[in-house]
Amino acid sequence: MSATASRQSDHKKAVLHRMVLPEHTCPYGLKAKDLLQRSGYEVEDHHLTTRQETDAFKARHGVATTPQIFVGGERIGGYDDLRRFLGKPVADPKATTYRPVIVLFAMTALTAMAASYAVTGNAFTVRAAEWFIAFSMVVLALLKLQNVESFATMFLNYDLLAKRWVPYSYIYPYAEGLAGVLMVAGALTWLSVPVALFIGTIGAVSVFKAVYIDRRELKCACVGGSSNVPLGFISLTENLMMIAMAIWMALAAFGLAVGTAHPM
Repeated sequence: MSATASRQSDHKKAVLHRMVLPEHTCPYGLKAKDLLQRSGYEVEDHHLTTRQETDAFKARHGVATTPQIFVGGERIGGYDDLRRFLGKPVADPKATTYRPVIVLFAMTALTAMAASYAVTGNAFTVRAAEWFIAFSMVVLALLKLQNVESFATMFLNYDLLAKRWVPYSYIYPYAEGLAGVLMVAGALTWLSVPVALFIGTIGAVSVFKAVYIDRRELKCACVGGSSNVPLGFISLTENLMMIAMAIWMALAAFGLAVGTAHPM
């Protein structure tokens, strides 16, 4: 048997040391155990049940964190090290990604279609499209309002009005949420339309200038101030959706006035 084959054979058993205290069970320890088992390893699971035991273990092995995994007598390291060892991707918490907005728009689209189906028996309606935009505005506002201070700080990097009048960076998420809720209800169109049109237009111009004219590489505050979503096309889409919805509702209101009633 070759040295490589022998080493692979030895690696079928793993030793895991993880923190399991009465008041806290390390989640990365649980994830490491699950990953090892799903990868075909027999796991010898050792619990560190007190802070003193945990500190002694870390001092003995010269490590700063737990869990720690050993395979074939060799220390692999913690959970991320284990993923690398097994050839699994390791997420970079600082990497830019469009995943938050893609997931958000997918879920609001599905929710809008579900609501339309519940009301009309048809998921693919004009009302579903309207609700999709309105629901998206509400959820985007919700994410921003989780930490308004963080959002405002990031927003000030590129929004043209906020740079001139800082309070606007705090007002924006409330205005977006208000317009979205009113659009869902189809109420107070005289208020929701100008609000959405105003913040959407300024946002679209600001993003276009920052990304396509100034060529700046920034993170978007669209899903909150702690996101790693890059400022770009999807960020611009948020604002264009608000503009489109405002114009559509204004036209619908006019149609109602001249006798071509719109359902919203």
